[in-house]
Amino acid sequence: MAYNPSSRSCSYDSFCFLFITFVLPYFFLTKAQAASHCRTSCGTIPINYPFGIDDGCGSPYYRHMLLCSDSGILELRTPSGRYHVRSISYSDPHMIVTDPFMWKCQDGHHFRATRAFSLDTSRHLTLSSQNDYLFFNCSEEKVIVEPKPIFCERFPDRCDSTCDSASYLCRHLPGCGAALGGRSCCSYFPKATESLRLMLKYCASYTSIYWRINGANSPDDHVPEYGIRVDFDIPVTTDCLQCQDMKKRGGRCGFDTQSQNFLCLCNQRSNVTTYCNDHSSSSHSKAGIIAGTVTGVSAAGALGIGAGLWYWKKVRASAPVTCGVQSNENRLF
Repeated sequence: MAYNPSSRSCSYDSFCFLFITFVLPYFFLTKAQAASHCRTSCGTIPINYPFGIDDGCGSPYYRHMLLCSDSGILELRTPSGRYHVRSISYSDPHMIVTDPFMWKCQDGHHFRATRAFSLDTSRHLTLSSQNDYLFFNCSEEKVIVEPKPIFCERFPDRCDSTCDSASYLCRHLPGCGAALGGRSCCSYFPKATESLRLMLKYCASYTSIYWRINGANSPDDHVPEYGIRVDFDIPVTTDCLQCQDMKKRGGRCGFDTQSQNFLCLCNQRSNVTTYCNDHSSSSHSKAGIIAGTVTGVSAAGALGIGAGLWYWKKVRASAPVTCGVQSNENRLF
C-alpha cells in the first residue's frame, strides 16, 4: 500500500484541533489553581501580608520579589542580584539581608572585589537609616577621609560629603576589632546607589552594619551586627482588613494575577472580592486567575481529554482522505 502524506496531514490536523479544544484549557486551569495555595513560611521565616512567595498572594507591590528555594532559603530579588533574607519583622516592618560580596571578619585585610547593593524603589523598599556603611582603603585623593566632627566644624557646607575616619564602628568592628591590621576605615551613608558606586570605585571594599534592638528600645540596647536592614511599607486597605477579619472567617489578602485587582483568598479555596463568608460575591472561579476548586476542574479536564481522544479515533477511522481539503463527509465543524 502506497504511503499517502495527506493521510498523516488530516490526522495531525484533527489531533491539533482536539488538543486545543479539550486538553489545553485543562492545563491553564490547573496552573491557575496551583497558585491558589499561599505558603505561610519559607524555612523558619513567616510569610505574611504584604509578602507572598506564590504568585497572587500578598500585595502586588511586592510581586515576584521574594523567592523560596527547595531547601527553604528565602531570597530577596533586587536590581543588583539576589540576597539571602535572614529575618522579617512585621511589627517593626523591616527585613535583614546579607550580601555575600561585602567584607566579613574572616576576610581580614584581604579585600575582595565587590559590587553595589541597590533596591528597586518602586517596590516600596528603602534602606534603613539604622545602617552604617564602612569603607576600607579608600583613595584619599578621591574621597574625603577625615574625622567628621572636626571636618564639619571647618567646612559645615561640605559636612555630608566626608567619610568619617573617627567612626565608632571603625574602632570597634563587631566581633573582630583588630581584623583590618591597620588598614584605613571610614563611615559614610550613601544617599543614592550612584554615590555608593562612586565610593566603591575609589575604595577597596565595604560592609554594612545595622543596629539591632536588644530588649528595650533605648540607645543603650542597640547592638551592631553585620547585615543590611531594608524597611518596607505595609499597604493597608479596607478590603484587606475585612478579608483578614477572623469574625468573617479570616482569609488571606491576595490579587488577581492578570488584573492585579484585590482578592480575598479563603481556606475553602473560593476567592472573593470582599471577605470569606460573603456569599453574595460574584467573583469566584475563573480561568487565568487564582480560582476554582481542584476536584471540579480535574474531573472536567479528565472528561475533556477522554472525550477528545475518543472523538479523534472515531474521525481517524471513518473520515475519508481528501488531501487535506474539507468536504461534507470529513469536516470537523
